[in-house]
Parts: sequence; C-alpha cells; structure tokens
Amino acid sequence: MSGPTFPGGTSVTRLSVYSGQCADGLAGGTPHLHTASTEAYVVTGGSGVLHTLDMSGFRETPLRAGSAVWFSPGVVHRAVNHGGLEVVVVMSNAGLPEAGDAVMTFPPEVVADPVRYRAAATLPDGDPEEAVRRRRDLAVEGFQQLVSGGGATLLRFYDHATALVRPSVERWRELWTGTVAADTRHTDAILEALARGDGSHLRVAGVRESPQSTRAGWGMCGRLHTHDVRG
Repeated sequence: MSGPTFPGGTSVTRLSVYSGQCADGLAGGTPHLHTASTEAYVVTGGSGVLHTLDMSGFRETPLRAGSAVWFSPGVVHRAVNHGGLEVVVVMSNAGLPEAGDAVMTFPPEVVADPVRYRAAATLPDGDPEEAVRRRRDLAVEGFQQLVSGGGATLLRFYDHATALVRPSVERWRELWTGTVAADTRHTDAILEALARGDGSHLRVAGVRESPQSTRAGWGMCGRLHTHDVRG
C-alpha cells in the first residue's frame, strides 16, 4: 500500500443533526438501517437521544457530549435532537454506506417497490431542503408502524431492505475488497514480517491528512461535513 490508510477501512463524518421538527413533533433525523455496516456515534456537543429498533424491541439511548454508542447492521436508528446535537460518525466499510448500504424506513408499500423507494429516497439537485423534510417525514411514518407492529412487521421490513440492496452487492464487494479486505491483508503481512524479525515496513512510515469538506451535504440524519479518508 502507498502510505497509511485510515484505521480499519472506516470512514469519518462530522454530523450536525437536523433541528427542524418532524411530523411527530420531534426534531432530528431520518430513521433508517444499514444492511452491511456498523455505525458509531461519538457525541461532541449538544444533547439528544438515539431511538433504535431491532428484534429485541425499541430502545432510547441518551446522547450528550462524550457519549459513544455504536450499532450493527439491522438496527433501525433515529437521532433525536434536544439542542445543538453534534456527532462524529464513524462507519465501517468505507464506501459502502455512500454506495447505498442504508435503507430508510418508508411505509411497507414503498419499501416493497424499488421504483417507489428510489423516487422517495432520491433528493433533487440544488437546494433539496423541502425534499429532505418530506423524505424524513415519510420515514418517520414508517418507523412508527415498525415500532407498533412488533417483530413480524420488522422482519418483513428486513426482507424488503434485503431485496432493495441485493442488486448492488457485487459492486459493494469490489469496494470492500479494495478497502477493508486490503487493509486486513496489509496488517497480516506486517504481522508475518514481525514474526520473522523483519521491521522494514517501519522505514516507510508516513502521515496523511484530510481536512473536512467546506460544503455541508444533506444527509439522512443532518448536515454532513465529510473527510476524504480514501485518498
């Protein structure tokens, strides 16, 4: 590998959670899950709560400066902003979330139809603020149905989410092979070398830097400032 890679094939993003009120009266982001990647929140400012749903049920986790919480693929999650909530998001499998790893909790008639799902999920060019609100409110509606519907309802959502992302898996595998898998192979080679008493890799050590982007993107949970950690 040419130069150090970001640790573990992860990605890092600075997130300002949306403060606008949702259809249910709460402020915050769009409920969704990731189908292949684990996500971590490291809270740097403000306060709020993380709403999650999995087969063990609904849960609320307080978020305050200094909190760190992470959740695996399949955990439906929603960041609720009680005021000034700022988070550093660390994602496994750098590149996969950006390639469509996430599925939003739209009502079942939408997630069951790939054409309707794409239409509801896609933001227009330019200033998409109103479209972001509509997308979020539709996902909140579906999230409420999941919470009240029990395990069978969540299992059906999992089936729909799997069907939605299935056509993308081969492209994801190519991304993963060049990031996480490559990083793992690199570490394996280093351990093999150290076991032989070979520390030559230490002579080519280096430093990389990635300033955060100056332009804030429209994410599912809030405004995003990304770091290009893949070079």
